[in-house]
Amino acid sequence: MPNPPSFKSHKQNIFNSNNNQHRNSVDSFDLHLDDSFDAALDNLQIDNNPEPLSKHNTVGDRESFEMRTVDDFSNHSTDSHRKSSNTDTRPLMYDNRLSQDDSFKFTNIASSPTSSSNNVFSKALSFLKIPNTKNWSKFGSPIELSDQHIEREIHPDTTPVYDRNRYASNELSNAKYNAVTFVPTLLYEQFKFFYNLYFLVVALSQAVPALRIGYLSSYIVPLAFVLTVTMIKEAIDDIQRRRRDRESNNELYHVITRNRSIPSKDLKVGDLIKVHKGDRIPADLVLLQSSEPSGESFIKTDQLDGETDWKLRVACALTQNLSENDLINRISITASAPEKSIHKFLGKVTYKDSTSNALSVDNTLWANTVLASSGFCIACVVYTGRDTRQAMNTTSPKVKTGLLELEINSISKVLCACVFALSILLVAFAGFHNDDWYIDIMRYLILFSTIIPVSLRVNLDLAKSVYAHQIEHDKTIPETIVRTSTIPEDLGRIEYLLSDKTGTLTQNDMQLKKIHLGTVSYTSETLDIVSDYVQSLVDAKTDSLNNSKAPLSTTRKDMSSRVRDMLITLAICHNVTPTFEDDELTYQAASPDEIAIVKFTESVGLSLFKRDRHSISLLHEHSGKTLNYEILQVFPFNSDSKRMGIIVRDEQMDEYWFMQKGADTVMAKIVESNDWLEEETGNMAREGLRTLVIGRRKLNKKIYEQFQKEYKDASLSMLNRDQQMSQVIAKYLEHDLELLGLTGVEDKLQKDVKSSIELLRNAGIKIWMLTGDKVETARCVSISAKLISRGQYVHTITKVARPEGAFNQLEYLKINRNACLLIDGESLGMFLKHYEQEFFDVVVHLPTVIACRCTPQQKADVALVIRRMTGKRVCCIGDGGNDVSMIQCADVGVGIVGKEGRQASLAADFSITQFCHLTELLLWHGRNSYKRSAKLAQFVMHRGLIIAICQAVYSICSLFEPIALYQGWLMVGYATCYTMAPVFSLTLDHDIEESLTKIYPELYKELTEGKSLSYKTFFVWVLLSLFQGSVIQLFSQTFTSLLEDDFTKMVAISFTALVVNELVMVALEIYTWNKTMFVTEVATLLFYIISVPFLGDYFDLRSMTTVKYYAGLLVILLISIFPVWTAKAIYRRLHPPSYAKVQEFATP
Repeated sequence: MPNPPSFKSHKQNIFNSNNNQHRNSVDSFDLHLDDSFDAALDNLQIDNNPEPLSKHNTVGDRESFEMRTVDDFSNHSTDSHRKSSNTDTRPLMYDNRLSQDDSFKFTNIASSPTSSSNNVFSKALSFLKIPNTKNWSKFGSPIELSDQHIEREIHPDTTPVYDRNRYASNELSNAKYNAVTFVPTLLYEQFKFFYNLYFLVVALSQAVPALRIGYLSSYIVPLAFVLTVTMIKEAIDDIQRRRRDRESNNELYHVITRNRSIPSKDLKVGDLIKVHKGDRIPADLVLLQSSEPSGESFIKTDQLDGETDWKLRVACALTQNLSENDLINRISITASAPEKSIHKFLGKVTYKDSTSNALSVDNTLWANTVLASSGFCIACVVYTGRDTRQAMNTTSPKVKTGLLELEINSISKVLCACVFALSILLVAFAGFHNDDWYIDIMRYLILFSTIIPVSLRVNLDLAKSVYAHQIEHDKTIPETIVRTSTIPEDLGRIEYLLSDKTGTLTQNDMQLKKIHLGTVSYTSETLDIVSDYVQSLVDAKTDSLNNSKAPLSTTRKDMSSRVRDMLITLAICHNVTPTFEDDELTYQAASPDEIAIVKFTESVGLSLFKRDRHSISLLHEHSGKTLNYEILQVFPFNSDSKRMGIIVRDEQMDEYWFMQKGADTVMAKIVESNDWLEEETGNMAREGLRTLVIGRRKLNKKIYEQFQKEYKDASLSMLNRDQQMSQVIAKYLEHDLELLGLTGVEDKLQKDVKSSIELLRNAGIKIWMLTGDKVETARCVSISAKLISRGQYVHTITKVARPEGAFNQLEYLKINRNACLLIDGESLGMFLKHYEQEFFDVVVHLPTVIACRCTPQQKADVALVIRRMTGKRVCCIGDGGNDVSMIQCADVGVGIVGKEGRQASLAADFSITQFCHLTELLLWHGRNSYKRSAKLAQFVMHRGLIIAICQAVYSICSLFEPIALYQGWLMVGYATCYTMAPVFSLTLDHDIEESLTKIYPELYKELTEGKSLSYKTFFVWVLLSLFQGSVIQLFSQTFTSLLEDDFTKMVAISFTALVVNELVMVALEIYTWNKTMFVTEVATLLFYIISVPFLGDYFDLRSMTTVKYYAGLLVILLISIFPVWTAKAIYRRLHPPSYAKVQEFATP
C-alpha cells in the first residue's frame, strides 16, 4: 500500500531538518526505507507541516523527534572512549516514557557505522514493536504505549543526568488519599451502599424549607457522626501509611556516581549504589560487584515473594574486578522491558563496547529485598518506582463484601419500598384534596427514615473489628492474623473448602525415605548398607566414576558403584548452599526437597562442605577427604521445566558430567529406555512419597565447549532467550541420560489433619484437594488424611486428551453421584474448556474431589467456577506461592505460614499456622461472627422500625398530619447514647459453649442456609416492631391526650417506654451474660435517668414525678414485652433450635 501523501514529506523533514553535525552522522546510513518499514507505518496520519527538529530538543519535549548521537554528550563525558569511531551513531529505537505524556521519540543507540541500511531499519523496526496502527490518529500524538514495551540501555555516567526525567520516580507512595481526593473518595465509598445513600438524601432534604421536619440537627448529626468516625479511622490509617512511606523514601544510600549519600526517593536509573548487610534494596538493581571474592551475595526475599530461605545472587563476572572508574565510565547495561515476573530477567552488560556478558535473574537484586550476606555490594539501578518488580506485583487489594452485607443491602431496599408505600397510604387516607399532597408524601418519607438507620453500617463495621480482635487473641489458634476484616461473617457460611496438599495438609518437612536403583531399593532402615558403600568411595573412586570408554550401562556395574554414583549425583545436583550464622551450619535452598536430599547424603557420610558459584566440595566423612568439583553451569528448577541440572568437572579425574533430576513425567523422556521407572514411580506414589528421577551423562571436553559456545550466544539474545537456551540444552545434554535411580521423599501429615477434615465434613463442608503432585501420591495422601474413606469407590479420570473421552466420563459421573473423583490436570483442562457447565453441575454434588497435576491457574479457575455456578461461599487454603491465585479468587482465602514462605499468608484474608486451626476459625469464630452480626443488624433495624411505627400511629391519630413526634436530641440520643451500647454488646454473646461446636459440628450446617438473617426472620422482626410500636404509642396517647398541653406528657411516657423496651428486649435476646453486657445495660439506663432533667424542652418533667406516669409506664412495658416473651418461650418449647437441644443435653 502506498504511503499517505504527507508521509514522504514528513520523512524528508525528519532527516533533513537537523544541523550539519546530525546530518553527517545520519548520512552514513542509506536512508531509503525498505518495504517492511513502509508497510508498518502506512496507516499513520501524518501532519503535513511538522515542526523542524532542533539539536537541542530537551528530553521533556514529547511532541517532536530527536536524533541524538553519542557526540551530543561529548561535552559532558568524562571518558573519550564514548566518542570512539565504533560508537559514533546508534540505530534508531522507539522510546516512550511513563513519566511523560505518551508520544513518539526516536533515539540513537550504539551501533557500528558500517551497518547497512536494511540492517539499520530492521533493528529499528524490531525495537519499535508497533501495535495496531489503526488506533493512531496522527504521528506524534499521544498513544497507549509505555516503557514496558521497550528495552532500555543504561550508561552509569550519563543516564542518571540526561535521562533522569524519562523513567519513573523512585518515590514510594502507598497512601490511598491526598488532600484533594480524601473527601470525595471517602464519600463515594460510604454512599455506594443503598442505606447510606438513602439517609444522605433524607438529610439533604432538610435544606428544603417545605420538607423540613423538626430540627435540622435530628438528621444531620447522626449522619455527620457516622462520617466523622469513618473519616477519623481512614485518616489515621492513611497517616500511618504516609509515615511508613516517608521512612522508606528517606533512607540514605551511597551513590558512587555522585560520590555522596542521597535519599532512596531521589535514586535514578543508572545510579551505581553501594549496599551493605541488612540494607533494604531501594530499587531493582543489577549486581556488578560483591565484597566476596567469589562475587556471591545472599538476599532475603520474604517481603517480596514470602519465601524465608535466602536467595543466592552473583555479580556479573565481567564487572566483579573492575575499578569504580571503569564501572562508571566504561560499561553499559541493556535491560529488558519492565515486567511482573520476579523469576525472569533478560539483559547484558558490555565493557568498552566490545566484550559482553549475559545477565539473568541471578544477577539481580529486586526492590524491597534485604541484603543478608556480610560485606557490601555495588549495583546499578535499572528499574525505579512503578517499574520495579515489587510495584508491578502490588495490586490494589480487592475490597471483599460479605454475603451478610449484601443480604442487609437487599433488605434495606425492601424497607425503603415499605416506607414509600406507607407514605403514599397515609396521604391517600387523608385524601388528595391538598394541592401539596406530594410534599406530604416527601415529609412522611423523611419522618419514617429511621426505618433505615444511619448507624447500621457503623455498628456492623465496629462489630467486624471486635471479631477480628477476638480471632487474633484466641490462644487456641496462636499467631492467627486477620488481614481482611470485612468478611468475618463469611467464615460461618462456607460450603466448599478447596485445599492444597503440600504444606497445607502435610508438614512440608521432607525426609528422604527411599532410593530405588531399578533392581534394589534402600530405605531409612538400611542406611548402614548405603553408608558402607559410601565408605569405599574414596578408595574406589576411579572405578566408581568409570573412566573406561565403554557405555555406562547399569546392568554391567556392581551394586557398590551404582549406589556411589547415585549418591554423588544427589550430593552435587542441587541448589543448596551451606551458610554459617553464629557458627551454626544451616542450609539455604528454595525447596525443602533439596535440603532433605542433602541431609540424607550427609547422614550416610557424604556432606556438602562448601559451595560457591564456581565450585562445590563434598566431605567424605569416613576418611576426612574432600571431593572437589568445578561448577560449569547450573540450570535451576522452575515450575515449567519441572527439573534442574548441573554441569560439573571432576577436578581429580578431569571428567565432565551433566547431572539432572526432575519429575518422572519429564525425565522419562530424557533418560535412556528402561522397563522399571514407571512401575516403581507408581509404587512409591502409593506409599505417599514424592518422587524425583535422577540421571546423568558424561560429556567429552569438545562437546562441552561446543555447547558452551552456543549456550552463551543464546544467553546473550534479547529475543526469545529462554527458548533458544532450552533448544541448546536439549540438543547437547537432555537425551539418553543414564538412569541412576529414583528418590522417594516423605511429607508427613500435619497435626490433627484427619480429625479436622472429619469435623469439617460433618459440618456440611465439601472438601476438594487441588495439588500439583502425582495421581498416586494424591490418592495415598487423600486416604491417609481421610478425605477418602477406606472402601469408598474412587473414580479416576486421567489423560483425557479428546472432547469425546471427556463426554463419556461425564456420562458415567452422572449416574455415580456417590463416587469420589480423582482427576488430573490434563483432563480437568479438557472439561473446563469443553464441558464446564455440565462437569461442575455433577461434581459439585460429589462427596470429595481430588485434582492433581494442577497448575496455579487451574486452581483459581476451579474456585471461580464453583462460586459462579453454585452461588455458595468458597474457602481456599494453601501455603505456597502457587496457591496465591486460588486464594485471591475465593470468597474467603486462608493462608498457612509454611516452610515455603509467607507468600500465601500475605495474600490471604486470614493467616493461620496449621490446618487444624481452620476448624476453630470456622466452627467457632465463623459461627459466632455470623450469628452475632445477623442479630445485631436485625436489632438495629428493629430499633428504627419501632420508632417509625410510633410516628405512623401518631400521624394517623393526628388526622394524617406529617408532624414529627420525636425531635432534636431525642432522635439523636435514641440511636446513640440510649440504646447503642446494649445493642452492640450482642457482639459478645454466644449461644453455645466453644467445646460443643466441635463435638456437634452439624450445628454449622444450619448456618449455610442463612436462617439467622432472611426475609422470614426479617418479617418476624417487622411484626414485632409493629406490635410493640403500636402498643407504646397508643397506650401513651391513652394515658394522656393529643392536646397541645399534653403533647410533652405523651412524648415523655412514650419515649421512656421506647428506651426501656429496647433495653429489656436486648436482655431477653442474650444467651450468655458477661460483665460487659451487664454494665452496658445498667450504665445506659442510669445515663438516661440522669439526662432526663436536661430534656425539659421535650418532656413535661413535672408529669414524670407522678405515680400516674410510672403506673402508665409499667402497664405499657408489660403489654409490650410480656406477650413477646411468652410467645418466644412457647415457640422454643415446641420447636427448640438445635443449639438449645445440644446445650440442654450437654448440661449435667
